[in-house]
Amino acid sequence: MQIKFFNMQGTGNQIMVVDERNSNRPPPTADQLRFLADPATGPGFDSLMWVMPAKSDSALASYRVFNRDGGEVEQCGNGVRCVARLLAADRSDNGAFALESPAGIIEARILPRDRVSVNMGQPEFRPEHIPFIAEQAANCYEIDVGGEQFEIRVVSMGNPHCVLLVDEPATARVAELGPALERHARFPRRTNVGFLGLCNRAELSLRVWERGVGETLACGTGACAAMVVARRAGWIDATATVNLPGGQLVVSWPRAADSVWLTGAALMISEGTIDL
Repeated sequence: MQIKFFNMQGTGNQIMVVDERNSNRPPPTADQLRFLADPATGPGFDSLMWVMPAKSDSALASYRVFNRDGGEVEQCGNGVRCVARLLAADRSDNGAFALESPAGIIEARILPRDRVSVNMGQPEFRPEHIPFIAEQAANCYEIDVGGEQFEIRVVSMGNPHCVLLVDEPATARVAELGPALERHARFPRRTNVGFLGLCNRAELSLRVWERGVGETLACGTGACAAMVVARRAGWIDATATVNLPGGQLVVSWPRAADSVWLTGAALMISEGTIDL
């Protein structure tokens, strides 16, 4: 099977986009995905966005998301910005359009200077919808990791997130706590883990351990998750810049009833074809 791919990056997050709208072939197997994700054997990626025809006339396309470990996940904020940027090249208006994702309809807007803004929907805090095992909903939870107690905040941005407030993300125990929390028994479908630092009321710093990937230079849904838990706690204003190792993202969430908007750069790196 010949696959044409586009290597893109969103704030340092390495995204591979495959446009299958014309053939509508099934995605590669888990073994093939791991082959493609490994830079020693394939192009390499953090997430692969498999683009397909839309099911409704109101959307430009649909997509599925696969991580480096070969597993399918619900959403990728940096990935959908890359998909939108790629598909916008086919459009004369270069404006706003909708995409169908496993987590629901996503609205995308193409902006100047290689930026794309996407509507990531409303955050979900109810534990059973994240999913997260808890007796009742709360703003924060105590969780045991190897005999240590940590205070976490949990939210779904179409995919599950666990956020820890830390003094300094640069020195946070990401490599140790990230995998332990990702596979903690209280997260039945595993989770992404964010290590959040507060800079001021308009700026956050963040490192993210991504489910099925490990630590990445950036995570779009992770930036949204960090911003909304900080906003819910009263630590941050309605729009915040999130500083990640790969660069900056801007997240806006004016009110609890509003959707979360994620804005950042999406860049084309290269393209090619590989025979599986």
